[in-house]
Amino acid sequence: MDTVYIRGLKARTVVGIFEWERRLPQDVVLDIEMATDIRPAASSDAIEDALDYKTVAKAVVEHVESSRFQLVEALADSICRLITVDFGVSEVSLVLNKKGALSDAADVGVCIRRRAEDYAAATEVAE
Repeated sequence: MDTVYIRGLKARTVVGIFEWERRLPQDVVLDIEMATDIRPAASSDAIEDALDYKTVAKAVVEHVESSRFQLVEALADSICRLITVDFGVSEVSLVLNKKGALSDAADVGVCIRRRAEDYAAATEVAE
């Protein structure tokens, strides 16, 4: 499987459990790796056959900026769900950095990997 990636994608959102974290949006920086087969796009040289990283990035930023999670874990999982469900990506690896969360650290965050079937199973249970 091939990988399409986006590194250093910036967005602002309200995320945190403390009152001071919820007053104003904070910066988060995302590194996203998406497993996809690029052979159709490579053969056709047509964007219609590609995973359009510009469209993915726009959707992710809109999602992040409209969200209000308490935990970075929940935010990260919601991003992976968006990418797998809305863009048909089979697997996503995501690093979510929350800048300035600790005064003695450059950033904190989570690294997660999700497969499309992780969300398909959850959808089936909910129905």
